[in-house]
Amino acid sequence: MRARSRSHLLSLATLLIAVIGLTLGLAAGEPYRLPPPEIVSLVDAADSPGTSISPDHQFVLLTDQNTLPSIADVSRRMLRLAGIRIDPVANGRFRTGFDQGLRLRPLLDPGATPRILPLPAGGRLAGVDWSHDSRHFVYTVVTDAGSELWGASIDASEPPRRLVSSLNTVLDGPQWLPDGVSLLCRLVPETRGPEPAEITLPTGPNTQETSGEKSPLRTYQDLLTSPYDEALFEHYSKTQLAVIHFDARVEKIGAPGIFIAANTSPDGGHLLVASLKRPWSYTMPYSQFPHVYEVWSMQGKREHTVAEIPLAIDIPIDGVRTGPRSIRWHPSLAATLLWSEALDGGDPKTEVPHRDRWISHAFPFSDEPKEIRRVEHRAGGLSFFADPTVLLFGEFDRDRRWTRSILVHLDEPGSDRVLEDRSIRDRYGDPGQLVTETLPHGDRVIFRRGDALFRSGAGASPEGLFPFLSRQSASTGTSETLWRCADGEYESVVESWFVGDELRFITRHESISSPPNLRLRSLGGEPVALTVFPDPTPQIRGITKQLLTYEREDGVPLSATLYLPAGHREGDRYPLFVWAYPREFNDAKTAGQVGVSPYRFTRIGGISHLHLLTQGYAILDGATMPIIGDAETMNDTFIEQLVSSAQAAIDVAVELGVADRDRVAIGGHSYGAFMTANLLAHCDLFRAGIARSGAYNRTLTPFGFQSERRTLWEAPEVYFGISPFMHADKIQEPLLMIHGEADNNSGTFPMQSRRLFAAIQGNGGVARLVMLPNESHGYTARESVLHTLAEMVEWLDRHVKEPAVAPASFRR
Repeated sequence: MRARSRSHLLSLATLLIAVIGLTLGLAAGEPYRLPPPEIVSLVDAADSPGTSISPDHQFVLLTDQNTLPSIADVSRRMLRLAGIRIDPVANGRFRTGFDQGLRLRPLLDPGATPRILPLPAGGRLAGVDWSHDSRHFVYTVVTDAGSELWGASIDASEPPRRLVSSLNTVLDGPQWLPDGVSLLCRLVPETRGPEPAEITLPTGPNTQETSGEKSPLRTYQDLLTSPYDEALFEHYSKTQLAVIHFDARVEKIGAPGIFIAANTSPDGGHLLVASLKRPWSYTMPYSQFPHVYEVWSMQGKREHTVAEIPLAIDIPIDGVRTGPRSIRWHPSLAATLLWSEALDGGDPKTEVPHRDRWISHAFPFSDEPKEIRRVEHRAGGLSFFADPTVLLFGEFDRDRRWTRSILVHLDEPGSDRVLEDRSIRDRYGDPGQLVTETLPHGDRVIFRRGDALFRSGAGASPEGLFPFLSRQSASTGTSETLWRCADGEYESVVESWFVGDELRFITRHESISSPPNLRLRSLGGEPVALTVFPDPTPQIRGITKQLLTYEREDGVPLSATLYLPAGHREGDRYPLFVWAYPREFNDAKTAGQVGVSPYRFTRIGGISHLHLLTQGYAILDGATMPIIGDAETMNDTFIEQLVSSAQAAIDVAVELGVADRDRVAIGGHSYGAFMTANLLAHCDLFRAGIARSGAYNRTLTPFGFQSERRTLWEAPEVYFGISPFMHADKIQEPLLMIHGEADNNSGTFPMQSRRLFAAIQGNGGVARLVMLPNESHGYTARESVLHTLAEMVEWLDRHVKEPAVAPASFRR
């Protein structure tokens, strides 16, 4: 008892040091800096065009990828409301990634002159979408006045036209209707009026109350905080549903509302609409707010109330809502709804023979809903076929992290066939994704040809990834490989289809020396090039890489990709940078599986740590750091397993003769940053560390984090033990922390980095904290990206590259 009290006192003292440290003041603001010019050239290199292939595989839309936005673009006004970020000018989600141009050309003729599609002056391309009959496509353009929807045809004689200029995409975007020539859209209501005026004088306190129900919540960000926030959220999320025709006619549907879902029935006669209802919550995102599901006519008349969903206040950790969830139309029937319901009260700890059931209810909804299937574990999805009597039920076993899919013929009792049954971490046993086809009204279902189903997958193996296309028997579940990527390259299936009896498929091919390009293939035939995009960064082709496999001391197999600088010669040794991200596994077998390919094209851009290759560093990229054990208790040995994996990674690089043991640094982003700080606190393997956008005090995420299921109050020793903040006095190696001041990721509040810096400072450690204005969990502004890279290079050059002999603090 005395030891525990001392631990608590030490923790309180550390917290006090952190708070005091925050008052001492950090470094003053600095101007943005540039990394070495060779890195700048990589960051600024234009990428290959984006591609969007028509459903009939006859045309391709090419989009010019945007260069990095400026800090001015990233800093434009943004509203952070109800768990989302809103661009009030665009009436849509806040984004910084846009395309600059749009071109159309025949897919099978790479040399054809593309047809250029116009954008309004100053407009930025925010997305393209083909109609399911491939005759038309639409593209969304954001201007200084709002969002516009433009429509175009594959017929060059029909000029593109603006269909609507008041598009609202805050909660969803346009979707094609079954006729293929009109779209269901959300529009800014004509009666919306000006934005609510900011409340400068409080009318009273902002109040929350709990009435005794348990409601363990993750640490969400960007939530509502005041009545003014509520007014802003309602102002920008309320929309008018409307049908937009290609002749620019607009047919309004019903009254404006806050619609989190609106989907047309396959027969085109009804809408399934989910509308938010008060009260709002200040502790949950909008998806957890109360809402009601209704079926409307296409004129907006309510035909049936499907379900009223209350505020999600009592959902257990890893649990689900009670009542209907995952409500959707059956794509192979005219107007039939399907949904799942929990049979365990939504609590995964409750012992029951079946956790979920699936319910069916057909228009006009005069009969009672009908149960069609019970599943043993949590419903993990439902997939469809053109034949409405055939369904593929997915389920997920939380305790084992296990997935299973079962093919069922509803009119043939006893016909169940298991098509997939594996650990979700089992890459080698992954059968791949089922190939789908488009029905005449636009919905996609699983493609079936007689008894055959078709799959495409990553093809993980001990030698790396070798994507494949396979055929699986629906009656026996057995599979045969039809095509597999050749050794020495990387080629993955984009989509596949039949022309008569001939199976055709499009792949994306790349190799170490050739950039990704599209190919058309048929079984046994030679590939046909569909695109010929050049190498955007030929200056780095001298870089070498190889897949390494090794073991840690407990026998768990590990892997990493070793990158060496251009011009490497046998015998050269470099300072080593290890970049990693811990992942959880139930067993060592799946933990050691390889999930990368050594033959992929190396493209270095953005804030990638691979830029360090140009500065004379060797890099162990994706060094696996598995945390293995029972799902309920694996974090009890988090530190020990982390240190063991790190030791093994360093050992293999040193034994290969490419790294110096006393010139090694560790780095990571998000959970990888958490890993980095922990390694510096609990071992002496690294000279320095770089931690970006991390969380370091797990008491600030008390209802679980990553895959941890226990709360702080159930396992306080675990939360304290693996929180680097609680061990800041042990972080004696230099730590560079970088964080976006507008981080939106759950748990990685910017204060996490500020408090760890203050704790290290208060304990006399060496650290640098860089807070990037207006950046989120990842960094996108050119100025921010280049500054981040400059900081990383300077930090490692100062603390790792030289001298060859480690300082005394490192050798302790």
